[in-house]
Amino acid sequence: MMSIKKGQVLELDIHKVVFGGKGLAKLDGLAVFVDKVVPGDKVRATIVRKKSRHAEARLLELTAASPMRVAPPCPYSGICGGCPWQFLSYENQLQFKREHVSESIEHIGGFRDVPVLPTMPSQKMFGYRNKMEFSFSDRRWLLPEELEQENVSTGLALGLHVPGTFYKVLDIEACLLQPDRGNAILADVRRYVAESGIPPYGLKSHQGFWRFLVLRHSLSHDAWMVNVVTSQGPHEWVQPLADLLRKKYQNVWSVVHNINTRHASIAFGEKERVLAGEPSIRDRIGSFEFEISANSFFQTNTAGAESLYETVREYAQLTGKETVVDLYSGTGTIPVFLSRQAAKVVGIEISESAVNDAERNCRRNFIDNCRFICGDINSVIEGIEEVPEVMVIDPPRAGMHPRVVEAVRAMGPKRIVYVSCNPASLARDLALLAEDYRPVEVQPVDMFPHTYHVESVARLDRRP
Repeated sequence: MMSIKKGQVLELDIHKVVFGGKGLAKLDGLAVFVDKVVPGDKVRATIVRKKSRHAEARLLELTAASPMRVAPPCPYSGICGGCPWQFLSYENQLQFKREHVSESIEHIGGFRDVPVLPTMPSQKMFGYRNKMEFSFSDRRWLLPEELEQENVSTGLALGLHVPGTFYKVLDIEACLLQPDRGNAILADVRRYVAESGIPPYGLKSHQGFWRFLVLRHSLSHDAWMVNVVTSQGPHEWVQPLADLLRKKYQNVWSVVHNINTRHASIAFGEKERVLAGEPSIRDRIGSFEFEISANSFFQTNTAGAESLYETVREYAQLTGKETVVDLYSGTGTIPVFLSRQAAKVVGIEISESAVNDAERNCRRNFIDNCRFICGDINSVIEGIEEVPEVMVIDPPRAGMHPRVVEAVRAMGPKRIVYVSCNPASLARDLALLAEDYRPVEVQPVDMFPHTYHVESVARLDRRP
């Protein structure tokens, strides 16, 4: 094997993209991972980390471009971390996402013959996100072309983070992942804050007022919620901004003020006040309407969520007589979506606020055959006496806790529909269930164009 060291510059041929979005080159048997490249690229790259079996390199120069490349429409592409695959054709994005799911199931799960269908595309490639979270900073990160310019302002930033950092914030004029109206609101908020004389929050100093701007959009009503998160509580400092937005935009239904006094960089508030309009907005998935508050969870691609849930319903194969148990039921979107095809649905969720949202969503849609249990799945699942015909499992990225796996196996539902946002944990959990359950089919669903992230729905049938 070739001996290489940190700082060495190499010429590499990229032949694959692995999960996580990095390109893979092989150099005398050594795997070298390079960011911001695609198969077919020829590059010069410098080694930044060397391990016994692999190395990581930073792209220096693209010496020959792959035919898979397209011109990214966003000026921040390659710098902002929001959509790192903009330079890759959408057809190839879908192909790689399917490969990542298939390879994980084969190499991690140990399955050789599980059909993985072509990735279901997103209806929109841009403007698909119904929620965007922008950060304020007292010092903006300069673009490469700005570094040599004189008199460039380095003050207020309102935008997105540079990948891998907590304090580098790009000042974003427009993000193509959200609808155009969101970018107009973003500009108005930036202008108001710049003229207010009230300082933005320093991500290192933890001093300052303005912390986050969270924009939510209802696709079905074309309505907006503006959530301004600050470090302290003078609502009077935010009220003029709320009044301005409500007067200027008829479809801004809600402006809320959240207060986060903690150092943790999260856009959730300990206290909340409605400054203008309603406390929530509403959106539809299929024939169901959901109420969305500032801090509630809702799938960020509304049209994609409908495709995802339709796949769940198809794989559940309900006839109207079944009991369904939904682990990790969140705000009840899947139980609500399955309710009309099932006899009853039981959701289990650890978050009390999510359970409250789920119950409210059921009332809004006149659904009376769903009930929700608030508690830790590890302990709650063992108390369910009735064996469900169908179990829906939609765990966090890390997948199921081993105790939950054992409880599922002991309960023994006839069919499992597993929803995953992480091909690796999906494959691991399928292997843990393999003694009792046979994976029949997996459908990848693209909810996040221009990123390597992919949702998957797997159908598992109990073995005879």
